[in-house]
Amino acid sequence: MKEKLKEHIDKLIPLTDDEFAFVLSHFKFEKYHKNDFLIQQGEDVDDCYYVVTGLLKLIYMDQGGKQHIVSFAMEDWWESDFSAYFTQSKAKMSLQCIENTVVFSIGLSDYQKLSTELPKMERFFLQKSNLGHIASQNRIISFLTSSANERYEQLLKQYPTLFQRVSKTLLASYLGVSRETLSRLSS
Repeated sequence: MKEKLKEHIDKLIPLTDDEFAFVLSHFKFEKYHKNDFLIQQGEDVDDCYYVVTGLLKLIYMDQGGKQHIVSFAMEDWWESDFSAYFTQSKAKMSLQCIENTVVFSIGLSDYQKLSTELPKMERFFLQKSNLGHIASQNRIISFLTSSANERYEQLLKQYPTLFQRVSKTLLASYLGVSRETLSRLSS
């Protein structure tokens, strides 16, 4: 499993074996079962997660008890309630397994130490953060300018395997439509 993390980092920032051993020493390897929570709304957020295998959903529960899917995270993705993680505040969102999931996690102090002691990793984290920010902005723009059908087609084109792994109810929540609307879009 550690080879997957090394390959992932090496795509952006090549590391020597010694550098990777140092990087790996800052991570924890964890396994979770379907429906387990890695983060729960209202609790402390100690880690951010690199997904080795499995699938997660980042969810926001509104005042009325309605669940909103903020994002999905599958293999080779990073996820957390980043606002709470970086500000060391209580989680506004929950992170839950949709499938059995294996992750590498890193606490904020290890993240900061790694970034300080190995500048290559600071560049890596910055690039990953920038890519995540771009994806978030694109999602917001899509919600502001695209129809439900266009968002559905965009998601299908960008992540076709997601449709085999996620229920229509979860896809509908992510797309901001009802389950019935999603059924009409997908038929």
